[in-house]
Amino acid sequence: MSGILPTIGLALLRWMSHWPLAWLHALGAALGWLTWLASPSYRRRVRANADLAGVSAADRRRSVSEAGRMVGEVPWLWLMPPDGRVLPRVRWQGAEKVDAAIAAGRGLVLLTPHLGSFEVSARAIVERWGAQQPLTVLYRPARNTFLRELEETARHRPGLATAPANLSGVRQMLRALKKGEMVGLLPDQVPPDGQGVWAPFFGQPAYTMTLAARLVQQTGAAVLVLCCERLPGAAGFEVHLLDLVEPLPAGNDEAAQVQAARIVNRTMEAVIARWPHQYLWGYHRYKRPRAAPGTLP
Repeated sequence: MSGILPTIGLALLRWMSHWPLAWLHALGAALGWLTWLASPSYRRRVRANADLAGVSAADRRRSVSEAGRMVGEVPWLWLMPPDGRVLPRVRWQGAEKVDAAIAAGRGLVLLTPHLGSFEVSARAIVERWGAQQPLTVLYRPARNTFLRELEETARHRPGLATAPANLSGVRQMLRALKKGEMVGLLPDQVPPDGQGVWAPFFGQPAYTMTLAARLVQQTGAAVLVLCCERLPGAAGFEVHLLDLVEPLPAGNDEAAQVQAARIVNRTMEAVIARWPHQYLWGYHRYKRPRAAPGTLP
């Protein structure tokens, strides 16, 4: 039975991957509200996190549907044929910033918050620039074996590499940046203990990764914020390339790390304020970090 269920699940996802995106979004929105109704802890977290950020009740309700739509996109995105492309559905704002970094021969760190279609953003970057400069993304493998294998298969695309969230993954990203390539990570993801500092996020202390700043400091890479807005009516996506609210500090001591974390968090706050209805307010942003599997170089 344990081997049959994943097979049935994969067959179902493959069938759904051929659905129109509007159908998947409709199903996803319904699943989002079912999750809301079925999980008191999820409701509490969404409300608490959104209230801290001053999000309106209307935008908070919209975020429940948008979180479901993100899940609904999974079959379409992860099981897309090898020759399938997301670019025909993507509009761009700020693409010239990536062109400038590539022309200068610099590595590029892309910071993507838990907002909108962040999985689509990585695919769009690779389809547009991957042949010139590959992209390495940091990720945490799913605990479920079936989901982990599906993730790894889905993310295996030309120009796209994945790096595990541990010491070897950090070294992989450093090598990529030193070759002038691109790397991507989620700066609002809670890092392991010892790999972050406490910094305000919407007025509440949040354990914030120092990895982004260290990558920039050690390689001289450029840094941009990458957001993928989900357009209404399944009309596609708009990818935004944005600057930090201010440059990261040059130092690498504890004070500089805290300052960098504050800058990153203030940048995330500004970005989220533009699209509060597309942020994953159910993410446990304020949890205490888990134990670190290793130390950063």
